[in-house]
Amino acid sequence: MELNDLQKQRLEKLERLRARGWEPYPTRTYRTHTAAQAIAACEAGETGTVAVVGRLRSLRPMGRIIFAHIEDESGQIQLFLRQGNVDEETMETFERDFDLGDFVQAEGSLMRTRTGEISVQVSRLRMLAKALSPLPWGKEQRLGDQVVRYSALSDVEERYRQRYADLAVRPEVRELFRLRARIVAALRRFLDARGFLEVETPILQPVYGGAAARPFVTYHNQLQQELYLRIAVELYLKRLLVGGYERVYELGKDFRNEGVSFKHNPEFTMLEFYAAYMDYRDVMDLCEEMVSTVAEEVLGSTTITYQGQTIDLRPPWRRVTLRQAILEVCGIDYVQYPTAPQLIEALRAIGRQPDPRSTWGKLVDNSLLGSLVEPTLIQPTIVYDYPREISPLAKAKADDPTHVERFEFFIGGLELGNAFTELNDPLDQEQRFLEMGRLYAADDEEAHPLDMDYLQAMMYGMPPNGGFGMGVDRLTMILSNHDSIREVILYPHLRPRTGQHD
Repeated sequence: MELNDLQKQRLEKLERLRARGWEPYPTRTYRTHTAAQAIAACEAGETGTVAVVGRLRSLRPMGRIIFAHIEDESGQIQLFLRQGNVDEETMETFERDFDLGDFVQAEGSLMRTRTGEISVQVSRLRMLAKALSPLPWGKEQRLGDQVVRYSALSDVEERYRQRYADLAVRPEVRELFRLRARIVAALRRFLDARGFLEVETPILQPVYGGAAARPFVTYHNQLQQELYLRIAVELYLKRLLVGGYERVYELGKDFRNEGVSFKHNPEFTMLEFYAAYMDYRDVMDLCEEMVSTVAEEVLGSTTITYQGQTIDLRPPWRRVTLRQAILEVCGIDYVQYPTAPQLIEALRAIGRQPDPRSTWGKLVDNSLLGSLVEPTLIQPTIVYDYPREISPLAKAKADDPTHVERFEFFIGGLELGNAFTELNDPLDQEQRFLEMGRLYAADDEEAHPLDMDYLQAMMYGMPPNGGFGMGVDRLTMILSNHDSIREVILYPHLRPRTGQHD
């Protein structure tokens, strides 16, 4: 690769290290304490020898003394080098050929400096990994009596492309992904404690289903078979209810070959669960309890701030039918406009210009709910009872067969999840699949395909059940107060740089 001037300077230092017998990338290393453990030991009165490791964050030579800071995952600790405790060559090499960003190992005794800062009085120093590229530190931040440079990359998209550098220079980003890990762990604990079994289902599927979305297509050379990256795990999880499990869930990746936005990424993490002998009202209760419990566990409170709005996650949440929610915000009662042309005219009457090719269901789901109602739902809200046309896997309402027992829940103006009283009549399910095929154009890749194996599974008998799906990325956005899904995904998908592929 072609090196810039700064990289060439560091490469020269690397070569000098090797010439002096300092291996810049040794095979082994040694550590007795993390930075936090060493500080705690000193605070407890211990002054023995420790070995600490980490990335060099500051370096301040002062004649016969050198102060430095290294950072590991637990935090930072100061190194104190004094001529006499280490040889002259080590002092010279440290000052001349070590750079900020290098990984080092330091051994020595614990002490406090005159200013009271806990430090390692170094007796032995090793290079662990020479950093040939300087990290993008820029903004100065005081660390005790030291000034250290912390900065993200200046371009937001470059931060995502070089997430490794972003993490290295921004402690708050590292903390965000620790928070995400705690959210995922809390979700698992919640469901495990309620008798759910975590399972894994295929990512490569011969028939995609469980949602209305365009799939990614791939090809298995040995089997000579076209396969799809899953858009949902629903149909495979419900097969397990047929097999005798009563409560199952999966936390994993789904893939949808669609546009990107502040709330959409082609690859995303979903939680789906299915519980026998529950309906959508039982799932509403469980949803409220789960989200509030996770918030309490990871944040210590059910009151959060999202984009300047104070949000109370404590149950019970507001519950409103889809028909009423749209009527309140838009003044349109969609039941009064039973065809797509009629609903398009109603939307035009309030100043909207929907796609004239849209189906009636897409107009309700996207033009009314998604565009107009969703942004107004700041406090936790459950919107329930959806038209049958846009819910092919949900059980019809007993008193209104044009609508089904389905709900979505919204927080902070974002849709976070979707749930049903699941359809368990195989004959009705087959008719729904066929209806969807007729409603959507033949080339509409969002149409739900007919899954004969799933119908065969249902023929063996599926218990009544409630199902639930939630975007883990979006939950993390809400609980971490971020308004872009790219911030909460370590490696979000990005367009290629101009003239090259990433």
